[in-house]
Amino acid sequence: MSDAWLQFKTCKARFMSLEGRAVADGGKTANFTFEAAEADASPATARLSRGVALLFAVACGLAVANVYYAQPLLDTIADEFGISHATVGLVITITQIGYGLGLLLLVPLGDFLNRRGLIVGQSLLSVLALLSVALAPNGTILLASMGAVGLLAVVTQVLVAYAAALAHPCERGSVVGTVTSGIIIGILLARTISGTLSDLFGWRSVYIVSAAATLVVVVALAKVLPRQEERRTSMPYTRLIGSVFTLFIEEPVLITRAVLALLIFTAITILWTPMVLPLSAPPFSLSHTEIGLFGLAGAMGAVGAASAGRLADRGHAQRITGIALAIMLVSWLPIALLSHSLWGLIIGVVTIDYGLQAVHVSNQSLIYRVRPEARSRLTAGYMIFYSAGCATGSIVSTLVYAQAAWTGVCVVGGAISAAAFVFWALTRHLTPASAG
Repeated sequence: MSDAWLQFKTCKARFMSLEGRAVADGGKTANFTFEAAEADASPATARLSRGVALLFAVACGLAVANVYYAQPLLDTIADEFGISHATVGLVITITQIGYGLGLLLLVPLGDFLNRRGLIVGQSLLSVLALLSVALAPNGTILLASMGAVGLLAVVTQVLVAYAAALAHPCERGSVVGTVTSGIIIGILLARTISGTLSDLFGWRSVYIVSAAATLVVVVALAKVLPRQEERRTSMPYTRLIGSVFTLFIEEPVLITRAVLALLIFTAITILWTPMVLPLSAPPFSLSHTEIGLFGLAGAMGAVGAASAGRLADRGHAQRITGIALAIMLVSWLPIALLSHSLWGLIIGVVTIDYGLQAVHVSNQSLIYRVRPEARSRLTAGYMIFYSAGCATGSIVSTLVYAQAAWTGVCVVGGAISAAAFVFWALTRHLTPASAG
């Protein structure tokens, strides 16, 4: 019997004991509050309620969607601001650069600042950034505003690290999977929502609606997030940021999983960024609403996040990673058949997103185990590679599409997915054996 399985059985026994005490005291023990979780030094007594985890998921999904609303709107934005199709990917790239800077400069603050203030403050600033995009009079203001949207959208990662900190160790993978499912659904439904709103009211309405929704979520978060948190050791800001890079040296699992994130998110962005171009052109000539519906197909892949989280809790994160990477690689075959059938693209979108999310949650489950006191910095380091992958994929994909059309996009995407699988196979010995 593996160490991971023994740990799982031990955690299960602890939960059963906790539930028995809850029956004895009328259910009071089972009622989890943030304050109890933060104050109780015993990890066996802290559990994050499903309702609050779902609120975290909704908040994360809404915040991260802001980064992706523009993808199905690239052709319209290009026409309005006079940007060529070969370079319109800069709209996504600038947003991802802002996201990357936010990961480095803002997310680590969650390790020593009051996270309630950090989350609420970032969300309110996001409202202003979204309104700036909606009112942008020219391409320069648009790009600057999109960079700000990306910078502030990293509140998503502050929330993920917070959820991981509040979760019981035996449920951490499951909780991260639940919250990440919200992120995935937010990313994918962003395309559907933005396409529909753009067709009905124009592309600017997308950002106005998002600003209003963000305000609503801020109110909900302000009510449930704790006002008091545990005392933390302070350190200079420059040292805090520098420690993000130190973690890559000290924790091999962080660098290996971060490189995997770079590769898989480069691959998925290579798929999603230029997809609007062939679908909106003859012979398909789909509307933004119809193109956005492909996000619904991809949202089915969010199932991969929840299931991967549960399996990671049982020590199977390594095995799930290999299977999911293989699924991503094979998915490029039906995707490449777009010129023959839309069904191939639909099937490929579902499977590649499933594989992506399974790898992503497995990655996070593994890195959150190593340094509990540095979860925000671990998140920042890991997600910097994620953002770099998205930025690289967005600019490369539009350039490749301009030169080699959809076939070229699929070849490049497939090659990067193959590289991810090979990298995992060569570095899997660096992951703790208990990962499965």
